[in-house]
Amino acid sequence: MNKYLKELVELSTIDKGLDSFTPQIDNAQNRVSKEKDKVDSVQSRIDTLQKQIDESKDKIVSYEEQIGSLSKQLKDIQKKGKEISTEREMKALSIEEEIAKEKLSFANEEIERLNRVIETKTALIEEAKEELKALEEVFETVKSDANQELQAIEKEKETLYKARENKIHKMDQKILSFYEKIRKWAGNTGVVPVRKQACYGCYLKINDKTYSDLIRGEEIVTCPHCGRILYIEETGEDLEA
Repeated sequence: MNKYLKELVELSTIDKGLDSFTPQIDNAQNRVSKEKDKVDSVQSRIDTLQKQIDESKDKIVSYEEQIGSLSKQLKDIQKKGKEISTEREMKALSIEEEIAKEKLSFANEEIERLNRVIETKTALIEEAKEELKALEEVFETVKSDANQELQAIEKEKETLYKARENKIHKMDQKILSFYEKIRKWAGNTGVVPVRKQACYGCYLKINDKTYSDLIRGEEIVTCPHCGRILYIEETGEDLEA
């Protein structure tokens, strides 16, 4: 293997190492995000329940105001009853009193119902708070573990980045540029081995001439099918006729 090809293989190995961190980082972040979603979901449930309680309390205040107004109305009706003189007026006043009493009864029933609603939803909030507390503890543990994992990954990445910088500074810039162009579309499969006379990027068999050029190792050889840079692993296996 000539010097330039060896450098490309080494650089490709470094780039593969850097790329391999992406799924690890995604996995750590997804674990944290998953637990955070659980916490947010329960918190949202608590907020919704609290909003419903507040709305019920506002309705109770409204009904209490109605009760005050209706009570005053009934007192006024009683006063009017002492002053009326005709049966027609008495009947009209009686209807007015009946309607007021129905409204008063309904308001009291609604207050009782709303108080039961508040009691039920308050109990649900307490249960949700216990659930939230447990989930927050899990979230903090997962977050802490993920942060430690990400810090370790960053240290490894930094080491590889330094190795990459040292490598590219020593390389022929034309060859490096050629490699980077291939890497743009091939990702970390820009430099691949040949096994059993097949490119391990596109898995197609290469012709005898290309294979012979590769064995000679005098220049950088690319796959005639996919354009990836080829090399033969130094095991001797692929040099067999």
